[in-house]
Amino acid sequence: MNSLIRIAKYVLGFILLSSVGTSILHGQKEKSIPDIEKIYLHTDRSTYILGEDLWYKAYSVFAYNNLLFSKGNVLYVDLIAPDSKIIATNKTLIKDGLGHGDFKLTDSIGVKPGMYQIRAYTNWSRNYGEDFVFKKEVEILDVFKDAADRNNTDMPKNQPSNQTKNKGVTESLTIIFFPEGGSLLEDAINVVAFKATDNYGNALKVKGKVFDSDNALVSLFVSTHDGMGKFQFSPVSGKSYYATISISAQKEVKQELPKVNQQGYLLSHKKLNSKRIISIKTNEETLSKNPDAPVTLICRTRGVTYFSGTQPLANKTLSFELRDTDFPEGISQLTLYDHANRPQSERLVYIEKEHDFDVTLTTNKTSYKPEEMVEVNVSSKSNTGDGVPASFSLSVTDMNGMKIDKDLGTNICSNFLLESDIRGKVHNPGYYFDKSNKRRLQNLDLLLLTQGWRNFIWKTIPQPNDTISYKAEKGFVISGKVEQLLGEKPKADQNVNLVLMAESGMNIHDTQTDTLGIFKFKDLVFFGKTKMFLNTRNEKGKARGELLLDEFDKEPLPTNYSKDEINLPKTDSVEQAISEHVYKKFVTNGIAPENILDEVEIIAKKKPEGPESLYGTADNTYVVDDKTPYFNNMFQFIQNTLPGMSFGDTLGFMRFGGAPAMILVDGSEYPQDVVRSMSVDDVAKIEAFKGPSAALFGSRGGSGVILIYTKTGTINNQPKKVFHSVNKEIDGFYSARIFYSPNPEDAKDEWGDKSAVRNTIYWNPYVHPDATGKAKETFYNSAIPTKAKVTLEGITATGIPIVKKVFYTIEK
Repeated sequence: MNSLIRIAKYVLGFILLSSVGTSILHGQKEKSIPDIEKIYLHTDRSTYILGEDLWYKAYSVFAYNNLLFSKGNVLYVDLIAPDSKIIATNKTLIKDGLGHGDFKLTDSIGVKPGMYQIRAYTNWSRNYGEDFVFKKEVEILDVFKDAADRNNTDMPKNQPSNQTKNKGVTESLTIIFFPEGGSLLEDAINVVAFKATDNYGNALKVKGKVFDSDNALVSLFVSTHDGMGKFQFSPVSGKSYYATISISAQKEVKQELPKVNQQGYLLSHKKLNSKRIISIKTNEETLSKNPDAPVTLICRTRGVTYFSGTQPLANKTLSFELRDTDFPEGISQLTLYDHANRPQSERLVYIEKEHDFDVTLTTNKTSYKPEEMVEVNVSSKSNTGDGVPASFSLSVTDMNGMKIDKDLGTNICSNFLLESDIRGKVHNPGYYFDKSNKRRLQNLDLLLLTQGWRNFIWKTIPQPNDTISYKAEKGFVISGKVEQLLGEKPKADQNVNLVLMAESGMNIHDTQTDTLGIFKFKDLVFFGKTKMFLNTRNEKGKARGELLLDEFDKEPLPTNYSKDEINLPKTDSVEQAISEHVYKKFVTNGIAPENILDEVEIIAKKKPEGPESLYGTADNTYVVDDKTPYFNNMFQFIQNTLPGMSFGDTLGFMRFGGAPAMILVDGSEYPQDVVRSMSVDDVAKIEAFKGPSAALFGSRGGSGVILIYTKTGTINNQPKKVFHSVNKEIDGFYSARIFYSPNPEDAKDEWGDKSAVRNTIYWNPYVHPDATGKAKETFYNSAIPTKAKVTLEGITATGIPIVKKVFYTIEK
């Protein structure tokens, strides 16, 4: 009690800088803050059926204050299989910190039932390691296969398979003790936290006793939340300590406690009448050897210092209040340094803030008829009634028989405020942000005492003056080098022409090589499968030199995901219950999953298309088939098969006054007199570019271009290596699909019975309140009586993550 009386006295000494709040960010410190991104993906669900679609909204924020921010605009989103192979990758466009996309979970891309990982990162975030790579697990079920397995097994119902190991045996117990502040200290009151798990990482309920080396009982303990708990005792000089731990009625297990230090300092934290009390503890041994030695406390949140102070320590205990108002919301790191600036003790604390605004999520009814329209209303307003700008994503899903209303998995609050700041997987992270859980903050402190113990990621992040290996990507880069055809001498001031042709249109870019022959097209934005055509010409427009193209697609981040499913008990699991519910829903409505199709035999003869076009869609195309007339002269053949042709001594287009056209044979330019003598029998297809599309060939295509493709096996079809040009197909940004919400009142709706069994009833990645703070979404229910969950996730313009949920029923 005496130490608490001294709070008022000593708080003045420690609050030297906290009185100015965040202004303690000195100018030099501000400049040293690197632009680190944190990524979060809100998915419509976490369990899917093989053949369904997975929808996601991406949020990218500035790691230090959670404001929407994107250093780069290219977000790589990977779908990773249980064997750690990347099944699919989307290059998602991020604008102002927001983006969206989807995956088709079909066997055509190699998706099989199992536990998968979704991973998201930018090229820039690779500089800061795995801690800044978003990861989330989703399960993919095959309900028809699961049903067949259940029907064909002789295993008694509710009996674990022989592949499932028994849990809770003493051999599988792992318990770790975590002294508060980092170590045990003699002649001081020490708080010790612990965490008990089995060999699958599942929390275990345990109880135990602490004994000294003379076998005298000094303390008792019991787990209070997810295998975690804490106890306190005062170690005595010259003694060591051990604990005995038991699970239920099983045999006790003995384990040594950490070694006790003779000298040092400890940090301790507790809440007292809503006040956050920080105590610095030491012992007489330390004070006698360091009389009135100053200690320094530095408090940081996400690597940024918000509080710093130094105070001589003359007594064994010094306590003071740490004001929450001086810190942002989230995890703060308190580090105590001795007079030689050596770190002595460290503690993580969680700061929760009361916000001056409220976000509400409501439906216009609590119960609906099948296929009835639902109205969802979102309100984002300050306490004074003003609209609060925010970006939300909304998912409405069939709970498929699950009666648990609380989803305790990862959400945007747990990710940005907790999981992204400590290492390791957090069990049920959503629990700590559900305000209906009365002890959530006390249990969150237990989590920080154990899983967050002396392992804060912000201490090791690279600073801007360190080597940055990965550059931020505002768009795509196409680069390379032009060299002389013979030798490796670079060709400077060489013209390089780039044409990108996609379904959305064509883009043309020009540049020149530098003194080293290097060229680069930066910050390119294009979507989907795109034809890329590059060529290089000298100042006279002649195709000269050898064009060496750099790799367009970057090597993906290495994968380290592995999921051994045989270790996960499936009996009476949530996944099994969902699988059974969905299977019944499919069978009742006569619907097969999207991935199950009847075999179709194609008997119609396909119309010949000829060789693949090298340069996209031509203005005119002619494919040679068995009905093609015979011509002795190649020019006559072209004139009769391509409209608008004119020829005499040269071949050209009437629209250009008969000026000689550029002619390419299998991608290489040929003189017209050589083309005239070619055999018509060797031709498979011809194309004409004579409109704006001819611009992709540069100035040489100004009078139109004729492309001749020869048949496989002919002498003219032996590809002649082209050194001055490159054409290939590349992938741009993923063209995200729009979630289709069926309308049962529309007679032309093509979904039919499929809409009746959809598990995601509605998905909208962009729900933005208007100036008054309101937003309204409407959609139609599925046809199945069920309970539906409406989930709203997002972030305000001031960087506050939001999660809201409501439920409604669909009843006949």
